[in-house]
Amino acid sequence: MAYGSRLAATMTRRLGRECVYTPSARLALYLALRRWCRPGGRVLMSPVNDDVILFVVLAAGLRPVTAPVSPWDGNIDPAAVPESTWRSLDAVLTTNLYGIPDRVTELRRRCDQLGIRLIEDAAHAIGTHVAGQPVGTFGEAAAFSLSKHVAAMAGGFLAVEDARTRRELEILRDDLLTPARLRADLAVTLRPLARSTVKALHLVRPTWRAMRRLGLIERDADSFRMPLHAPRLSLAAHEAPSLSPYDPWIRVDLHDYRVRHGAFVRAQLNLRLNRLDTDLAHRRAGVTLLAGTPWASPAVRDHGGPLPLFRVPLLVDDRDALVERLVGHGVVSGYLYDPPLDDYAGAEFVDPAPDPEPARWFASHVLPVDPLLARRITKALTKERTRPAEPGPALTARSTPRDSRIRPV
Repeated sequence: MAYGSRLAATMTRRLGRECVYTPSARLALYLALRRWCRPGGRVLMSPVNDDVILFVVLAAGLRPVTAPVSPWDGNIDPAAVPESTWRSLDAVLTTNLYGIPDRVTELRRRCDQLGIRLIEDAAHAIGTHVAGQPVGTFGEAAAFSLSKHVAAMAGGFLAVEDARTRRELEILRDDLLTPARLRADLAVTLRPLARSTVKALHLVRPTWRAMRRLGLIERDADSFRMPLHAPRLSLAAHEAPSLSPYDPWIRVDLHDYRVRHGAFVRAQLNLRLNRLDTDLAHRRAGVTLLAGTPWASPAVRDHGGPLPLFRVPLLVDDRDALVERLVGHGVVSGYLYDPPLDDYAGAEFVDPAPDPEPARWFASHVLPVDPLLARRITKALTKERTRPAEPGPALTARSTPRDSRIRPV
């Protein structure tokens, strides 16, 4: 029996596609890129994305091509991608940022026209549908994350079209896994409990500040990105495609991203996965509340109903100062992808977007908030007299919030 087959079967029933279990979504995404993209290929992706994903793409021996994005949701704007760029691509990598779906029907159409692979990063979008079809079933493959849902903080899936491909990827996955360790299994089991305890005892503020003072946060103190270490990154490129030389970057915030989980961890994850629908229902309720606030991005309101978002993008003025003040309210803001990847990494490592301003504006104003904390955050933002951010007329004229034909189910 294949490793993680019980978990994979649960996700297969849910999604209607063959699934491979992985310890993390980042490993699942690496498997997809290695399977469907030739080394040296060019991959279109949003610059508003986790820096870990950039390093996964580089580790697969690929060239990231950053796309123009919508200033309302940070996802790829297909109509703004130059035709010359389209014809140079080997693959498109979606983001589904914070759970708001990419314009995936248009991306699928363009990929079909040009013979380009479509890989879906659905880590934020489990449970989201576009035109009645689950996100994660449009591309050749899709990476999902349990660490983003049901407080699992570990586990992922790679969804593929058929059983033969699944079996091929299980072999590749097993070659990449590192041996199980009792310490790692205990950490995976205890992390969700520790986080729940900190929240229940209202210790978020002192815990966060203590971790920063002790150097336990693997990001620059004055930045939302990890240090790039460009000279070391250039040397790693000589060994790509390979995970090992990129491990110092890919493992940030999740050191056991490719450690084989033991049976006890997998059993705990299966219990949490079975509670996913309850979690998604609670998320929809929080999204409904936050969508009615003056800070909600138009992208949140324009779907005709609440999506089960991982985070709700609010657009606020003076975002960085607000993030610091929110710690005093017991709210630690994560998943801030600022600056955009082309500004962060530079032209040595990525092709810059032809129009970078929408990404810069969105990345510097978005405040992604947990819909499960909707009431607490609404109260905190009101107390802080938070002002909504408004893009200038030049940005507004370049993009409509969403395609009104897209509706969730």
